[in-house]
Amino acid sequence: MELSMTILRWFLSKTVREATAVSKHYRRLLAAQRDVLSPQAVAAVLTAENNLRTAMAGGNIGAIRIKAEELQFAAEKNLKPYPHAAWRENVEVLLVALAVAMAIRTFFIQPFKIPTGSMQPTLFGVNAYPDYAHTWEALRFGQEDLARAEFAKQSRAAKSMIIPSGWQRIKEWFQGNSYLHIVADMDGAIEVGPATRFLIFTLKQTYMLGGVEHTLWFPPDFGESQGGIDPLAYRAGIFPGRVFHKGDDIIKLRMSAGDHLFVDRMSYNFRKPYRGDTIVFETEGIPEDKRDQYHIPADQFYIKRLVALPGEKVSIGDDRHLRINGQRLDASTPHFERVYGFNPAEPPQQSQWSGHINGAVAQAYKFGFLPIFPDQDTVYEVPSDGCMPMGDNTCNSLDSRFWGAIPEKYVIGKSFFVYWPLTERFGCGNR
Repeated sequence: MELSMTILRWFLSKTVREATAVSKHYRRLLAAQRDVLSPQAVAAVLTAENNLRTAMAGGNIGAIRIKAEELQFAAEKNLKPYPHAAWRENVEVLLVALAVAMAIRTFFIQPFKIPTGSMQPTLFGVNAYPDYAHTWEALRFGQEDLARAEFAKQSRAAKSMIIPSGWQRIKEWFQGNSYLHIVADMDGAIEVGPATRFLIFTLKQTYMLGGVEHTLWFPPDFGESQGGIDPLAYRAGIFPGRVFHKGDDIIKLRMSAGDHLFVDRMSYNFRKPYRGDTIVFETEGIPEDKRDQYHIPADQFYIKRLVALPGEKVSIGDDRHLRINGQRLDASTPHFERVYGFNPAEPPQQSQWSGHINGAVAQAYKFGFLPIFPDQDTVYEVPSDGCMPMGDNTCNSLDSRFWGAIPEKYVIGKSFFVYWPLTERFGCGNR
């Protein structure tokens, strides 16, 4: 009953609230200085603080004010003053806020940005239009004729692209789209310099044209480096030795930001990951030889869908369906409704739900080679401490079909809430 009355007085009386704050403040200072104070000083402050508590329990507003003033007098007389007290208090508040934020990030919810398109169309990574990715890939494999054809196709797309203005430009910004248009002011070859970053922000990036340095302030997010190529050069189709003439478009791009989401880091402290969860894991868990082979840094995070659990036997049929211990997954399997909701009469396509393709299907449609699952007869057994994540963009996802299983301990959480950009994927629905 007494506790209830004390709480009620705190809500109803400004004087009680102020006295409570004074009591807590001096109690904290006393605890911090107790070891350097004399016993008499400690006793004086404690006596005054106890008298204030007694007055607050009695509820007499006049007595509370008097005892609060007596506590303040006793504290100022016996406690040691701190130099720059206001700065000290502000720093303490900032440090506490940082500690709370780090605790939340470590144990509860962590912000995450989708770096690649491996989960499209469920979750989107950084995308560019026009997209010179196939041109770079053709050059990498020595297919010069294909590279020229792809380059011409993307150059036509850039010329025909109309950059919006006014309200439409603002609307697209909220949808994650930003534009970059740079026209050559002289003749010359171009060389892209490094970007200057601060935390997650890109402050500026330089490029040289005809020996003259130019600076891009606050450019869009171009995503990660691809095969050691600078992201800006990769996205904009700036190939080594490419020469521009005055008036040419050096860069004409629409950049679409990757989805930004919160990762739930708490659930897996109480349960194991379920099949179909969209998980985030540390790339350190990918076997080292595979990281080296596919140029994957060890200090990043990937997001994929969990398809196989410890000890399971996995195969991928020519019908583009996974088999787990011989049982075929389909659209009735929880969390795979959209992945297997494709029309089997249509060929697999990038950035569309097309099931899961094995190596034979990938080669038939010129999507490359998948070493872990070269055909439908290959069965892979997941280690007892491992799991297999695969991307929903089955035609363009670097995942367990290339490197096998990862240890389960490297899974840090699962997709929880998309908070940017403001598209149809905003919210909790895309998991």
